[in-house]
Amino acid sequence: MKKILIIATGGTIASMPTEDGLSPNISSEQLIAAVPEIENYCDITAVQYFNLDSTNMNHKHWLSLAEYIRDQYDDYDGFVITHGTDTMAYGAAVLSYLIQESPKPVVFTGAQKSIFEKDTDARGNLINAVIYASDYRAHGVKLVFDGKVIVGTRARKTHTKSYNAFSSIDYPEVAVIRSGKLHYYIDDKKISQPKFYSALNPNVFVLKLTPGMKADIFDYLAENYEAVIIESFGMGGIPVYDSEEFSDKIEALVSRDIRVIVTTQVPYEGSDMEVYSVGFKVKKKYELLEAYNMTTETIVAKTMWALAESRDQQEFRKLFTTPICKDII
Repeated sequence: MKKILIIATGGTIASMPTEDGLSPNISSEQLIAAVPEIENYCDITAVQYFNLDSTNMNHKHWLSLAEYIRDQYDDYDGFVITHGTDTMAYGAAVLSYLIQESPKPVVFTGAQKSIFEKDTDARGNLINAVIYASDYRAHGVKLVFDGKVIVGTRARKTHTKSYNAFSSIDYPEVAVIRSGKLHYYIDDKKISQPKFYSALNPNVFVLKLTPGMKADIFDYLAENYEAVIIESFGMGGIPVYDSEEFSDKIEALVSRDIRVIVTTQVPYEGSDMEVYSVGFKVKKKYELLEAYNMTTETIVAKTMWALAESRDQQEFRKLFTTPICKDII
């Protein structure tokens, strides 16, 4: 049987009611005890690594998780991370860059309700994550939820309450799990050696444009961040209004060697700044990076990783635009 390490980090799946609302209080041992049938699929070891609401997870926690997996990598055939859903897509994206080309699976899962509630998705999600992690074709960073296996860089939380909380954005689900059976749509495992990375630069800001927004927000960003991701309208337009102020502020960022990346607020189909003049002019003038159909979670993760790898402008551009883990399709 495959040896699978379950790494518990808290989240709703491990939460109990308190006077102040739900809070993670369930241990990894209690998680496993609540789903005894998972031992039919593999040899399970469980550790309590964090016990946090995922709202409180950040780059430091994901760096620590990646380092821990690296230390345990030779001793297990796969890894399952139980994680809160609110930042799970960010976590899966980050680990997709910190652990690249892994022939072993690193699987994120969680739940919309605690595992100790009668009517819960937690048990099914945990069982399905273990089923996938135990399969010989499983590899790389994936998110398993509601019977879907999603590539780590393509996942996004699209529902706050429903059990089908996550969607695979602009890329097919890798597989589905129905009645305990794994059915693949994409089977692309290759012989490879894992590449581990150990640094992230969190000085990244996501600016969501709204109609009529003042451009002076860029002055603050220029003083405090090393990369600015602009969530623009539609295919990626930058507003002009009655002046070139937005364009001038972007020029100021670029002149200070701050990375500027343009994406779209629209969840599906991505950006294409060259369609309309409001996007084409500014992209061409300042040679802006465009994220195309990457998710915002993945753009943030890749930018943090690429910034940590190189401060050289051209090397950063190369790192960002090179497809990794199906992040650019």
